[in-house]
Amino acid sequence: MYRSHISVIGGSLWSQLCDLAPARMRSARSVLLRQGDPGTHVILLASGSALVTLTGAQGQQILLSVRGRGEIFGELAVLDNKLRTATVTAAEVCRVHIVPAFAFLDFIDRHQLLNCLLSHAINRVREAETVRLEMATASVAMRLASALGRMVQASSLTGTECIVRLTQAELSQMIGASRNAVGSALRPWRLQGWLETGAAGGLVIRDIASIQSHAYAQQ
Repeated sequence: MYRSHISVIGGSLWSQLCDLAPARMRSARSVLLRQGDPGTHVILLASGSALVTLTGAQGQQILLSVRGRGEIFGELAVLDNKLRTATVTAAEVCRVHIVPAFAFLDFIDRHQLLNCLLSHAINRVREAETVRLEMATASVAMRLASALGRMVQASSLTGTECIVRLTQAELSQMIGASRNAVGSALRPWRLQGWLETGAAGGLVIRDIASIQSHAYAQQ
């Protein structure tokens, strides 16, 4: 089950952590952290959502995940004093707190959060292994439904709806399928009214349970 950093460390400590740096607004598609940079700071995502991508040796872009409010980005590079392993980009307008490495390290030491953060990182690795297995064995529809489900869990809900701020090309990149295959998988879900294209782009998810049930039935 998806768990954000705020759910792991608790709302009170999250608020104290955010108080270490002023809130800043970042525009959609702006780079928050860049792969290969040193771990000089962490990013706290107070609102909005962000894309985590990896650039391969041949320059290919791999979309690893979409994360929502309550996430800490860049903490592993700070903890092990090594270069960042992925790029984080704002999927929409985001409010963030940029906490210097020394302040973050002091905070986790004072509140004894190191084991908690490392345990959370290990769970994320296990989650990634499950996704890789799914991508190797499941149909396009099932991979897409699972990916949308994970993004619904990570996103801020508006009533019964959830907005996934990804293009069809980004969705295809995320699940390792062609744009045509993703379009074909989305079509019956649109016809049923379970999702639709948002006015500002992306997808409005109205019934993720029905989407996933339909995808699994086709498997």
